[in-house]
Amino acid sequence: MPATPTSNAPASRAGVALPEGARTVRLKRGEQPTHSTLTPFQRWCWKTFRQRVLARPPDPTLEENLLKAHIRLRADEYMAMVYGTSIVAAIGMAVAGVGAAFFMVEIVGLPLFVGILLAVGLPVLAFVGTLFGMPGTPASTAKARGRKIDRKISPAMSFVSAMASADVNVDQIFKELARQKIYGEVAEEAAWITRDTELLGVDILTAIRTGAQRSPSKRFQDFLQGVVTTATSGGQLKPYFLLKSEQYEAENKLEMLSRVETLGLMAETFVTVVVAFPLFLVIIIAIFAVIGGGGTFMIDILWAIVGLLIPIAQFGFIFFMYTLTADMV
Repeated sequence: MPATPTSNAPASRAGVALPEGARTVRLKRGEQPTHSTLTPFQRWCWKTFRQRVLARPPDPTLEENLLKAHIRLRADEYMAMVYGTSIVAAIGMAVAGVGAAFFMVEIVGLPLFVGILLAVGLPVLAFVGTLFGMPGTPASTAKARGRKIDRKISPAMSFVSAMASADVNVDQIFKELARQKIYGEVAEEAAWITRDTELLGVDILTAIRTGAQRSPSKRFQDFLQGVVTTATSGGQLKPYFLLKSEQYEAENKLEMLSRVETLGLMAETFVTVVVAFPLFLVIIIAIFAVIGGGGTFMIDILWAIVGLLIPIAQFGFIFFMYTLTADMV
């Protein structure tokens, strides 16, 4: 099947003229273009808050973060969803607040102002928290994708250098990299570059330059920009790929060594802070309670240490160690 025109000049296919500046999209025989559809809730948010979000220009930072996070929504659509989610969360927490207020006042017997505080405070907190918290979610998702790319970039560059050693073209290298799902988000970034070249008809250097702009990983951005610079300056890409593979492998070893040392330090801190210190504290307070006449107050402190301080410290260290080791996988 011959390729359709991909230039910016007006073109025609099957007797239909394309508007000025249009670019035809190449599809395989029998395939149809797909669209990113909105969920029913997202469609309701868009219909309800469309005029509000279109009254002000979209935030370019939010648009960039949505692209880097691979969230297939425009900035105005996402802000409409933020408004809709805030209202739904406020309504849900209002119902929960009324139920909690009734339980606290009628059953537990707390003062009426506590029930009013629950009934009013919970929906307000839910609304404000969602309204100001959700716009930062794409940035957090983009940063998480960037960390995943950094974890997989070293083995991915080994694959790229191996392909380059076999004198494979650059566009074919990224196409094959996109098929290797073992490389996670790196393969996803390569898939977007392949999409630009094969589906949108963009040349490979422009696609790589665009991929560098929308990648959330600084290391992957530097790699892609180096590919463009090396190719446009007349350099050889094979030595560049081999050099970057060795560089990322060395950086990965240093990073792993640093994380292992951090794990060792945290293990020593865990034994000192979570095991030894509470043990000595419990013994000292128990002695004060018996000898010093602390009575009920010292017993309450012991219960607080055993029931709150030790479990919170345990779970805090477990969570920190889990997040630290998850980045090493």
